[in-house]
Amino acid sequence: MRLLRLYKIFSLSFSIIFFIVGFVFLLIPSRVLVFFNTLSSYLGMVPSPVIGVHFYVVLAVAYMYLAALLAFLMYRHPENMYFPLLLANGKLASSLISLYIFSVHQPSLIFAVNCFVDGLIGVLALIFYSKIKKTAP
Repeated sequence: MRLLRLYKIFSLSFSIIFFIVGFVFLLIPSRVLVFFNTLSSYLGMVPSPVIGVHFYVVLAVAYMYLAALLAFLMYRHPENMYFPLLLANGKLASSLISLYIFSVHQPSLIFAVNCFVDGLIGVLALIFYSKIKKTAP
């Protein structure tokens, strides 16, 4: 019962956070990059390009919509073990791709932060998946 309560809090919270982040990406995409570039300069890291981001905004907003929807479905249907598995796959893929870009192409702060945050969310979703799977008939 405690796990279900924690799972529902996690799911609803991340659904709201993903929704807000998606809107931030949609409404002020350049400012997000400028913010991280400002922090990057203080840390001596390479800034991320700010021009030509419109196509990637479409993809980022669509991804955040899907992440928010999956988290909301996790909240509404906590017995369904496939929703956290799908969210975990998306977040872990995002994390690993960010790690790759950071390591091989561009060591910008935004890639390091995304690797850590999405990796953490992905691992948490995977833990919830394994707990729900154990209780499934």
